[in-house]
Amino acid sequence: MNKHLKILLVFIGLIGLFTSCDNDGMKVVMLDNPIAPTLTTVPDLTLQRSAGNDTLTFSGTPVDPGFQASANYFLEACASGKNFADPITLISGTSPDVMKIKVSDLNTILLRSFKGDVATSVDLRLRANLVVDAGTGAIGTSSKPLTYSSEIKTVDVTPYGLPRLDLIGLGTTQKIQSVLGDGVYTGYVSLTASDLFTLNDPDAATNYGDNGSNNGKLKVDGDAITSPGDGWYQLDADINNLTYALQPYNVGVVGAFTDWGGQPDHMMAYNTDKGYWYIDIDLPAGPMKFRLNSDWSVNWGPGADTDLPADGGTLALPDGNGNIIITSAGNYTIHLTLNGSSGSVTFIKN
Repeated sequence: MNKHLKILLVFIGLIGLFTSCDNDGMKVVMLDNPIAPTLTTVPDLTLQRSAGNDTLTFSGTPVDPGFQASANYFLEACASGKNFADPITLISGTSPDVMKIKVSDLNTILLRSFKGDVATSVDLRLRANLVVDAGTGAIGTSSKPLTYSSEIKTVDVTPYGLPRLDLIGLGTTQKIQSVLGDGVYTGYVSLTASDLFTLNDPDAATNYGDNGSNNGKLKVDGDAITSPGDGWYQLDADINNLTYALQPYNVGVVGAFTDWGGQPDHMMAYNTDKGYWYIDIDLPAGPMKFRLNSDWSVNWGPGADTDLPADGGTLALPDGNGNIIITSAGNYTIHLTLNGSSGSVTFIKN
């Protein structure tokens, strides 16, 4: 009996050894045809200025490659039938289950590509960029990126037009807008230290300037407003309370190649029609991200360090914790779209 028991215990031990070795060498294998994400719920996109502070919710399902994986998701729109040749990103993030956006924010994004107060047929899709860890056996090279898109949903979209104040006296066309139509206007403007300007409401044919105290107070037909210096500014104006404010808003590229701020940031410019910050820049291989006013109190990056494909691509920027790792040095055109503390960025390798 003892002999038989010893043989049985040895046999069990050998099975455990072989099983352990098999587990140690186990690889996660991706499906030959991963299941693409789906866009399941789309709200009514006839937007109303009176509902500007309301929240709209889109929903979808995640990509399924056959194993537990993380991905960046982009809810994208383009004019119907354009095959997403020039899409705009409405929402980006790391989860497609519940995607929320304020009506006024969505309206601002849509006005970059579609006319206000006019119904336009628009194609929507949910796109996933799959993040694959080493050892999965999956292909993730720049020649075959791990990108999967939902079926297209075609809907009518009607953004509402925005009241505006035009900056007069600069020699260039610049404006700030009221996203809620409530007399409160905001926008980004490019100024120099020698600039003087007033604010004109073209709908009411009213001109606003400084009340003479130079302390942020407006007056109808008041004095020209003086720029604080060179650079980009966020200009806010409230014609209900007759106030205004100019705050520096300079978005810069920073990274290991600038000694993380030891050298000046590479400053971006703002495209007021499309609503994104942009720059053409030579980037070496290594980490980089974006920050505001050459200061770390406000910065943008992915949720964790993320490699940029060799030929560029689009990344979600849910917060500022991680860096974008440039894997292939070269000249890039960068388009950075910011929605408060988050946003998305597209790198185009030239």
